[in-house]
Amino acid sequence: MFELTEKLRKDFPVLQKGIYFDSACMSLKPRQVLDKMNEYYAQYSACAGRSIHSWSRRTEDEVAKARDEVRKLINCGEQEVVFTRNTTEGINLVANSLGLKTGDEVILSDKEHNSNLIPWLKLREIGIKIITVPSNEDNTFNLKAFEKSFTGRTRLVSVVHASNLDGVSNPIKEIIKLAHNKGALCLVDGAQSVPHKEIDVRKLDADFFAFSGHKMLGPTGTGVLYGKKALLEKLDQFIVGGETVKDSTYDSFVPEDVPMKFEAGLQDYAGIIGLGEACRYLRNIGFSKIEKHELKLNRIMTDGLSGISKLKVIGPENPALRSGIFSFVVDGMDIHHVAKMLDVSRGIMVRSGAHCVHSWFNKHYMKGSVRASSYVYNTSEEAQVFVDEMKKIIKLA
Repeated sequence: MFELTEKLRKDFPVLQKGIYFDSACMSLKPRQVLDKMNEYYAQYSACAGRSIHSWSRRTEDEVAKARDEVRKLINCGEQEVVFTRNTTEGINLVANSLGLKTGDEVILSDKEHNSNLIPWLKLREIGIKIITVPSNEDNTFNLKAFEKSFTGRTRLVSVVHASNLDGVSNPIKEIIKLAHNKGALCLVDGAQSVPHKEIDVRKLDADFFAFSGHKMLGPTGTGVLYGKKALLEKLDQFIVGGETVKDSTYDSFVPEDVPMKFEAGLQDYAGIIGLGEACRYLRNIGFSKIEKHELKLNRIMTDGLSGISKLKVIGPENPALRSGIFSFVVDGMDIHHVAKMLDVSRGIMVRSGAHCVHSWFNKHYMKGSVRASSYVYNTSEEAQVFVDEMKKIIKLA
């Protein structure tokens, strides 16, 4: 079974300060990403596409290289990569640019992050109807209920690929195929899938696919919206201004071509360049190794804490269905107290709360859960420390 080496862990100097099991919220950044960002600020800190001097040309070239790295990561065309600030912005761009009209329907799953729920709820102001598909009893996706949700007014399916709540991956290829058979488009929230598994948007036949840099070893404030070129060309512009137009007069303007027509204003060039480096780093490791490693850590946590009646795992019992996420509650204990005790006792950093999936927790009359989420830099030893500390904490319940 794959195990990370000390050489790889040395790329993450912050690991010396504690055991970090909160990567589903934000991943750590390797030296290579930090160095690439600092390179921009130290050597050629200028605007891209606005000036013709050497620093500007270098910036433009590095941004183009980053776009190419994203293209290679998810297998798409360069013009199909729109740089955003995060997954949230990418979803909002589609929601506000697709041209949905009163009476149109959008289908969601019942485990959507607020970033893939609120933009659609907001559109109810113009008469858009939201259909929510209930999960199976074990929190896996209910394809039968999904198929029954379509009507003649369904325009779009917008669904999470891998849930940040419990780590469950939805059968996204089947979802997309069914949506297309029903005449609907499909937008995928890939924030929790792109960092952990190989993604080929062409094989999936996704219409739109959004993800964030900060969850995949990249900088905060960076993200990507993939869209089929023909669809991006049809989308209205959402945020407009500098760099989104070819020309303007006092009463008209000519939009830029895709993807630039969506990338308004001066961009986070250092962040985009760092995101490109993060893509390279992940591809060099290999996603099959990442998946195997995360499953190994989840098995240690799951097996080590199984049989404890007071601890209840959110999602399927089988860790193979939960990726690198171990989300749970302890009977009689406040979720935030559990997280605090882990931090204070052994420097184990996890997240407690509703994980921006308030709708699901409200439906189940729960305040939230404790979530331990592993990634490429975590070790088997750290997973075992987590198990040992949780056993001590549970005895206090």
